[in-house]
Amino acid sequence: MSHRVRTAVTPDFDGTVFGIAVASVLLVVGAGLLQLRYGAFEMSFETTVRALFDEAVWTRPRVLGTIVLGESLAGRFGLAADLAELSNATIVVWTIRMPRVVVGAFVGVNLAISGAIFQAVTRNELASPYVLGVSAGAGVAVVFTIVFSLGAALLPIAAVVGGTGAFVLVYLVAWQGGTTPVRLILAGIVVATIFNSLQTGLFYFIDSNGAMRTAVSWLAGSLVGVGWEAGRIIAIPTLLIAPLALLSARHLDVLLLGERTARSLGMSVERARFLLSAIAIVAAAVSVAVAGLVGFVGLVVPHVVRTFVGSDYRRLLSASIFAGPALVVTADAVARLGLPGTQVPVGVVTGLIGGPYFLYLLRRTDSLSEF
Repeated sequence: MSHRVRTAVTPDFDGTVFGIAVASVLLVVGAGLLQLRYGAFEMSFETTVRALFDEAVWTRPRVLGTIVLGESLAGRFGLAADLAELSNATIVVWTIRMPRVVVGAFVGVNLAISGAIFQAVTRNELASPYVLGVSAGAGVAVVFTIVFSLGAALLPIAAVVGGTGAFVLVYLVAWQGGTTPVRLILAGIVVATIFNSLQTGLFYFIDSNGAMRTAVSWLAGSLVGVGWEAGRIIAIPTLLIAPLALLSARHLDVLLLGERTARSLGMSVERARFLLSAIAIVAAAVSVAVAGLVGFVGLVVPHVVRTFVGSDYRRLLSASIFAGPALVVTADAVARLGLPGTQVPVGVVTGLIGGPYFLYLLRRTDSLSEF
């Protein structure tokens, strides 16, 4: 009897999930160290490691607080410290290069979670925030905020509002007494196309080169120039979203069984879809708010992970939370260091990975069929 119980209740963090987690962490560490080492300020690998583990940072909370929170915010909490005593290498690593790696990891977590949830809600393995128009809607809102100088503090809120509006519109377009995976995907493509056109139209209202460069960077999906401010914007939502997604895994598994079965098990299907979609929308929107339209991560990560761990959502989400950062941080390292003298937006690299993979999925998936 005990053997049967152990077999039926598979641990969330089994050997396969653990292997994916370890491999992902190694990729993040390796790609992160490359990003920390190389740049305009050259340093050896040894110097990079020493700067990363500098005792002046780790053993002094005020110094670490000033770096992460910024002088103004750290001062409000009584954590302000003088960073002038730090070495040049430590300042470069901790204030310029480290934020990019950290933000990239958070973006990967959010996009992977968002894609996995949308694939369960729509019961279609081709669903993602990019395909369903959520990223495009959030992008329109963000570009609108940038173009009309409404303030950087409004970017996360604008992204959530835009992403939510786009997803609601997708459902309205797809609804015909209910929805099907095919109609949701097609409606998402149509809505994304509309919002992409709106993004292009907004460029005609740009009256400064700085705003133009910022808007183009958002649309391409870029981590260039992100600092600890972006890290603070995305960190808190991520620390809330990841546990909520894991706690919702059972509901996602039930949704995969179909509406009729879900209702027979006592689930309020429409309420579950709404709440789960809200988690996915916020996850995608905060990623857009700090990094722009980084495409295909939400499609590729859950699907690749699913081939190793299956469709059980506790295991799928657990593995995706590690695999997402591995893809984004590695892609950003390639984007930053792949071509000498220039930095390609990370969205270009993920698009080059995700585009062919999406075509592969289309070829092997019969008529956009469900799971």
